[in-house]
Amino acid sequence: MSTLNPSKTERIDVRASSQVKQLLQEAARSCHKNVSEFLLDAGVTAAAQALADRRQFVLGEARWQAFQEALDRPVQNKPRLKSLLREPGVLD
Repeated sequence: MSTLNPSKTERIDVRASSQVKQLLQEAARSCHKNVSEFLLDAGVTAAAQALADRRQFVLGEARWQAFQEALDRPVQNKPRLKSLLREPGVLD
């Protein structure tokens, strides 16, 4: 079994309006794919982008050094931030 093309054993069901279905069908046709291929490709791309900044970030040597220094700095008192966080928010 190839790691790039593992066998498909799971099913994902999606409900959509007729307008959304038509839009997806048209987009899939324009990419020479069926709707399942189109949705799967788009979903995997969107998932990878949504998770990318939570899993890994890459810095050059200088920026990595600055990042390390920022992490190592002693905690600083921030009275304005403290005050802001004590105020009721929009959802409170």
